[in-house]
Amino acid sequence: MTVMTPAATDRATAKTPSGGSGSRSVVRALLRNKPAVMALAVLVLLLVAALFAPLIAPYDPNTQNLLLRLRPPAWQDGGSGSHLLGTDQLGRDMLSRVIYGARVSLLVGAGAALLAGVIGTVVGLSAGYFGRWVDRTLMRLADVQLAFPSLLLALAIVGFLGSGLWMVILVLGFTGWVSYARVVRSEVMSLRTRDFITEARAIGVTDVTIMRRHLLPNVMAPLATICTLHVAAAIVAEASLSYLGLGVPKETVTWGAMLSDGQLYLGTSWWVAVFPGIALMLTSLAINITGDALRDVADPKAYRR
Repeated sequence: MTVMTPAATDRATAKTPSGGSGSRSVVRALLRNKPAVMALAVLVLLLVAALFAPLIAPYDPNTQNLLLRLRPPAWQDGGSGSHLLGTDQLGRDMLSRVIYGARVSLLVGAGAALLAGVIGTVVGLSAGYFGRWVDRTLMRLADVQLAFPSLLLALAIVGFLGSGLWMVILVLGFTGWVSYARVVRSEVMSLRTRDFITEARAIGVTDVTIMRRHLLPNVMAPLATICTLHVAAAIVAEASLSYLGLGVPKETVTWGAMLSDGQLYLGTSWWVAVFPGIALMLTSLAINITGDALRDVADPKAYRR
């Protein structure tokens, strides 16, 4: 009698969409989703703007010229083509500041989501695989974490330890791991009794190897969905911290700090706050739409729609 190895069992039990390879089916499903295509286009433009900001931005974002302060956008009376989105209260070019603000927002969002994902995945794998006291201990820690509003906890930590770009990333990462842990734990608990896990244990495969080679690949789809949604949440959280003056340093351009500076001029110079607000809204919306599309693609029923 032929005994299947764990790797062979993995291949036998793997679910791939019918009609071609999984990657081609994923691409086709995403291309059928028009809002997802538009959202991805927006994200690509933001990424290009963030990476090549020194080449794209017409001015240095921190260069001040009080003679040009609060100039309106180019299409309004008094506006100038040299400052398409106008200038702020210190005469700084708004278009350049919005472009440079994308660098910090995307860096904070991606960094915080990556850190939270690593912590949450390790916790979720351990809790779901070992169960018993390990599961109870780790999940009680998650419950304690959930007892505190994440933004309030981030405010307390940043206020105590100090602000800064990397501190904000660390704080948002350490306060956002619970959602990853709960989803991974749920998936692992449903997988740990499967035949390929039992066979791997029977032939002496170590627990770490089982989690790394057989469980982790099976939870990557929900992890990708959570990660995209957490990027948007982290961007909004960073903007909130910067708005309150507890985010990155003032000399670093962020959309949250621009919103904070522009709130005093909403009645007279609306563009100072509106344009960074639009950038923040479009970024969060595009990331959330992309996350929803990835969730639909990860669902096997999505391939039959």
